[in-house]
Amino acid sequence: MADFKTFSMELGGRTLSVDIGRVGAQANGACFMHYGETVVLSTATASRAPREGIDFFPLSVEFEEKMYAVGKFPGGFNKREGKASTHAVLTSRVIDRPMRPLFPKDYRNDVTLNNLVMSVDPTCDPEVVAMLGSSLAVSISDIPFDGPCAMTQLGLINGEFVVNPGYEQKSRSDLALTVASTRDKVIMIEAGANEIPEAKMIEAIYKCDEINKEIIAFFDQIIAEVGKAKSDYTHYEIPAELNAALYDLCPGEEMEKAVFTDDKQTRENNIAAIRDAFAEKYEEEHPEWMSLVGDALYQYQKKTVRKMILKDHKRPDGRAIKQIRPLAAEIDLIPRAHGSAMFTRGQTQICDCVTLAPLSEAQKVEGLNPYITKARYMHQYNFPSYSVGETKPSRGPGRREIGHGALAERALVPVLPSEEEFPYAIRAVSETFESNGSTSQASICASCMALMAAGVPIKKPVAGISCGLVTGETDDDYIVLTDIQGLEDFFGDMDFKVAGTHDGITAIQMDIKIHGLTRQSVEEAIATTKEAREYILTEVMEKCIAEPRKELSKYAPKIMSMKIDPEKIGEVVGQRGKTINALIDMYDVQIDIDDDGSVSICGEDAVKMQKAAKAIEIIVTEFEKGMILTGKVVSIKEFGAFLEFAPGKESMVHISKIANARINKVEDVLQIGDVVRAICLGKDKMGRISFSIKDCPKEGSEGIGRVVACADPDDFE
Repeated sequence: MADFKTFSMELGGRTLSVDIGRVGAQANGACFMHYGETVVLSTATASRAPREGIDFFPLSVEFEEKMYAVGKFPGGFNKREGKASTHAVLTSRVIDRPMRPLFPKDYRNDVTLNNLVMSVDPTCDPEVVAMLGSSLAVSISDIPFDGPCAMTQLGLINGEFVVNPGYEQKSRSDLALTVASTRDKVIMIEAGANEIPEAKMIEAIYKCDEINKEIIAFFDQIIAEVGKAKSDYTHYEIPAELNAALYDLCPGEEMEKAVFTDDKQTRENNIAAIRDAFAEKYEEEHPEWMSLVGDALYQYQKKTVRKMILKDHKRPDGRAIKQIRPLAAEIDLIPRAHGSAMFTRGQTQICDCVTLAPLSEAQKVEGLNPYITKARYMHQYNFPSYSVGETKPSRGPGRREIGHGALAERALVPVLPSEEEFPYAIRAVSETFESNGSTSQASICASCMALMAAGVPIKKPVAGISCGLVTGETDDDYIVLTDIQGLEDFFGDMDFKVAGTHDGITAIQMDIKIHGLTRQSVEEAIATTKEAREYILTEVMEKCIAEPRKELSKYAPKIMSMKIDPEKIGEVVGQRGKTINALIDMYDVQIDIDDDGSVSICGEDAVKMQKAAKAIEIIVTEFEKGMILTGKVVSIKEFGAFLEFAPGKESMVHISKIANARINKVEDVLQIGDVVRAICLGKDKMGRISFSIKDCPKEGSEGIGRVVACADPDDFE
C-alpha cells in the first residue's frame, strides 16, 4: 500500500482524523474521515471537459447510507440498499447548498461529491463527517474551488449548547442547528427549534461559526501539505459583441419596463418578445449567438433588477422594501378532507389537506439513527408544472420537493401535541396551485391552518416568511427584502426562510449565492422575518382560524387510547392473535398495541370503541374477591359452567353457586349462550379463581362487591 498521511484535531470533545492517500487514489480528491468510530469516505471527481449545451454548473452530491455501518441487513425482500432515503436526500442538499457558491460561476464540468457512510458511532453523526469530508476532498483536489468551508451542528440541552451532538442527544435537544462558514462569513444555516428566541438563535449561529473557523485552520494545514494545484478549465463567456447588440436592441430603460411588473406571466412575455426580436434581427448574421442569447438575457435582467433594488430601492412589482404581497387565507375548501386550508401570497398559492389515521399508519423509518424508527407526522409538498405555467409530466417528488416538505415538517413538529394527548398519525400534503416565490413558507402557513381546521390541538400557530438580499461592492452595501418573489430570488444573493410562533423560531433555512453573510446582515434578516411573521400570524392566519377546533371532522376516524401493563400484552393478543382478532370483529374497530403497553382503539362508532376498551380492561384485570362482572356461558360441565367475560377471559361457576336452590344438572338453569352476572369469590382451596351467580347482588342494589368496568350484556347477543 502506498504511503498515506493522517491529520487529526479535537472537535467537540472527540478526535476528528483524516487519512489522505490511503484510499480512492483515482478520484480527484479523497478523504478517509474518522470521527470517533464513525467512518465516511468522501470523494470529489470532475469530468475532463465541460458538458455541452448547458448554462449551469452540473454539481451532484450523494450521501450513501450503508446498513452494514450499523450492523444490520437492509429491510424488505431485496436485501440490498435501494434509492436514497429521505434523510440521505436532505443531507445531500445540506452539503450542496454551501459548497455550490464556492465553485466558479462559469464552471461547466460535471462534479460529483460522494460520501460513503461505512461505520456509524451513535455519538458521532455521519452527517457532520460527510459535510467536512466533501469540503476537504474538493479543497485538496485539482478541481477549481474557492474553499474550504466547514460545517458544525449544535444542540441545546437544558439550556446548554452541545457541539456536534450524537443521536441520543439530538433526541432530547431543543435545537437542531447546522451552520456552514467560509474563512470570513456564514454561508449556510439550517435549523429546527423548539421556539428558540431570536437572540439565542443568533448566539448559536455564531458559536458554530467560531468552531468552523478552527476547522478551516486545520484544513488549511492539510491543503498546504497535500493539496493539488488547481487545474485550468474552459471558461464560459458571452461575447462582448452579443451583449452590445442586445443593449442596443433593448436599452436599459426598456429592460426596466419589461421586468417592472407584479405579474409573472406579463414579465415573461415581455422577455420572450425581446428574445424573439433579437433572434429575428441576428439569427442569419450570427447563428452562433442563438444558443447564448438566453443566458445573455438572464444576465441583463439580473443586472437591471439588482441595480433597481440596490440603487433606486425599486422592486420589480413596485412594492416597498419591507412590504409583503397581498395575503389571503381560507379553510374548509376540500369537504372530505379531515382538514384543509389555502394560503395565498401574491402569485404564490398553496392548498394543504390534513389526514388523520391510527398511530399504526405512521411511517416506518429504516436508517442509521436508532432513535428515529417512525414518523408520526408527515408533511409532503408537491410542485406540479402547471403552478409555473409549464407543461411536463409528473415523475414523483424530486430533491427540491422533498426538501421543501421536510422544512415545513420541521417548522410544525415543535407545536404538535404528544401521542398521549392526541393518539393520531398525521399527514399534511401541500399542493402548489401557483408559484412565484417561497412556496415552502406558504405551505407552512397553509398546513398550520389545516391542522387547526382538522382539530389537531397544536400548541400555537406557526407562520413562515422569506427575505432576500442584494449586495453591492462592499459588505456594508446591501439591502434586505421582505417576502421575495421568484425574480428577486433568481437575481438576488440570498433566500433566508424563517418560521416560528409569536414566541420564537421553529425552523430556518438559509441559501446564498455569494461567499457568505456578515453578522449584521444575518441579524437584520432574522429581525425582518420576525416582523413579517408577526404580521402574517396576527392579521391573516389568526383572523381566519384563531385556534384548533374542539371537534374532529365527521369523516375523521375516532381514536381512543389506554395503557395496560406491558406484561399483559400477550393476554390481549392471545394465541396467534385469536383474542385481539375476536375483539376487532366483535366491536368493528382497529386495535394497535405498542411494546410499552399503549393501546390505540380506532373506529367509527364511539359506543363500540368504549365497549372494546372495557373488554380489554377486563382481559388485563386480575380477578379479585368482590368483583362483579357480566359474562356469557360458553361451556357446561357436570360440575359447573364456564363464563366468558371478554374474549379469552373465562372463569368457572361451580354447580353449587349457580342457584339458591339445589339443582341436579347445570342445564336445568343455564344454557350455552346465556348472559349472567357473577361475583368473584377469590381463590378456592386449589388456588383457582371461582365465581358465584347466586351470591351476586341484584343490579342497582348496594352489594358487597364493586362492579368492574365491563362489557355490556348486549355485546353477547
